[in-house]
Amino acid sequence: MHFRNFDYIFGSLIACVADHKIFSQPEIRGRFEALFRTFDKDVTFHYFKSFKRIRLNFSNPLSAAEVKIRLHKTEFLGKEIKLYFAQRLHIGRTHLAPPDPDKQFLISPPTSPPVGWEQADDARPAINYDLLYAISKLGPGAQYELHAATETTPSVVVHVCESNEDIESEETRKVVKRPKPKIIKTRRPDYSPTYQS
Repeated sequence: MHFRNFDYIFGSLIACVADHKIFSQPEIRGRFEALFRTFDKDVTFHYFKSFKRIRLNFSNPLSAAEVKIRLHKTEFLGKEIKLYFAQRLHIGRTHLAPPDPDKQFLISPPTSPPVGWEQADDARPAINYDLLYAISKLGPGAQYELHAATETTPSVVVHVCESNEDIESEETRKVVKRPKPKIIKTRRPDYSPTYQS
């Protein structure tokens, strides 16, 4: 298990600003940058509007430390500026490691399976002769109780349905075919365009 390791970059500061005008108005941005250029003329600024943050990169760590001491929690345009040292975050290794070898065959497209891996054969189906015998005794239109009711459980009863081929008339012994149901199409509603002029 890898733990987070914060590594401070002492030559960079992160400024948290509450006023969003600094990201859209160049004159306010110029006044903001002038505050920090008095400490280091080579300072660079990176604006992150969606995070309301500005990263300031100083030419040396002493300038960044002095700015942090003097300008942290000071006011700019009536709002407080908060300054923090930038951090470099490492979680475990700096590069991604490949997945464990026993999980690599799950990747699409699959790599070679792990050494010693063999395909498992499907189990042979179990034939329940009692169930087959019970099914063979079922006839159309009859009811069969599979499970008797108890005080806590209901009974399970199977009703065997009749099909079209099983319906025969007694006299003629001919198969009676039921007419196919007719699909009635839905009528399109009357449409009268209305023009507005």
